Amino acid sequence: MQEHAAFASSAAALPLRNFAPLSAQRLFVIGGISLIVAGMVLGDIFAAFVLHPNAARIGGLLSEATQAVAAHNPQKVQAEFNAIGGLLENRGTKVDAHAHIIDFGYLALLLALAQPWVGFSERYKLRLAQVFIAGAILLPVGVFLIHYVGLAYSPLSAIGWASIVADFGGLLVLLVCAAELGGIWKNFRMGSSVTPSSPAKVRLLWDDRSWCSRVLLSGGTLLILAGFIYGAYFAGAHLYSWESRDTQLLRQMMTQASAGDVTAANDAVNNYGALQGEVAINVAAHAHIIEFGFTAMLLALIQPYVFLRESWRRRWAVVLLAGSIILPVFVRLELRWGLLAGGIADLGGLLVIIALLGMLAGVLRYTGKQDAAGDRP
Repeated sequence: MQEHAAFASSAAALPLRNFAPLSAQRLFVIGGISLIVAGMVLGDIFAAFVLHPNAARIGGLLSEATQAVAAHNPQKVQAEFNAIGGLLENRGTKVDAHAHIIDFGYLALLLALAQPWVGFSERYKLRLAQVFIAGAILLPVGVFLIHYVGLAYSPLSAIGWASIVADFGGLLVLLVCAAELGGIWKNFRMGSSVTPSSPAKVRLLWDDRSWCSRVLLSGGTLLILAGFIYGAYFAGAHLYSWESRDTQLLRQMMTQASAGDVTAANDAVNNYGALQGEVAINVAAHAHIIEFGFTAMLLALIQPYVFLRESWRRRWAVVLLAGSIILPVFVRLELRWGLLAGGIADLGGLLVIIALLGMLAGVLRYTGKQDAAGDRP
């Protein structure tokens, strides 16, 4: 109880105007964490129910296409490659939706940090935040639906309604970012380091020097550094050889099938699938460790508004960093350990999601405390 009371008193010492009820900063923080959680949940579902089954089906269709080439059946070849194109579109739209949701969450948290320097009224900044969240939802939802909606009832010959919705969402986000930059420019033109609605005495998000903030900031920096080093090694040691093997196997696949050697063509298909899996696993490990590092660094800056006991804040910080290490490491080990490594990687992703939800609960408790105090901008 003393630990909780100590944190409560330190949180209460923070000037409330930075995170006032109905403020843009509050909406950006809550919306940003929620978007990251939603993107990670979608990613886990996608990996379990779309990615691996799609890869197996694409391999089977490639094998059938080579047999059709050997049988000199061009119609069958075209049908198989059309089916492969549909599966690739399905996978691509899910990957894009997953990535955009998380990226918009990062952008929302960055915009939350920038709010003290946006030279607009609180009411206008809140409207911008609301438009941003709307666009950040519309774009990934539209992208997700592209595969299912297609061109049905579209007024355009090449762009469907889902793409139109996604583009509109992206336009909203773009306009908000442009307006925020304009607000920052306006503020600095006025010769002030903070806006009139956020006086200099207001504590900024990165003023926090708590254990959780320092650990998350340090851990996130190390994760990003590790991701960059791994990416540099990956590109220098394997990337060009993999590209060469990719072309070679595709050529071998078609050549052997045209010559009627179906067995050799199927071997080339299997080798091609194994190569694509190896590339995808290394890219995923590289991308996820950097993404988690960036997530940890952003969350370090909002710790003053995670209204939990210090012991719980520390637990969530450790759980998030642990999951951020477990997921990319065991994604990389899937080549050696198969489904066991995949299951452990999913557990790492679950740890990150749980930690994010725990911190989001703390942020919501903080906002509830401020609302109960009756503070108004």
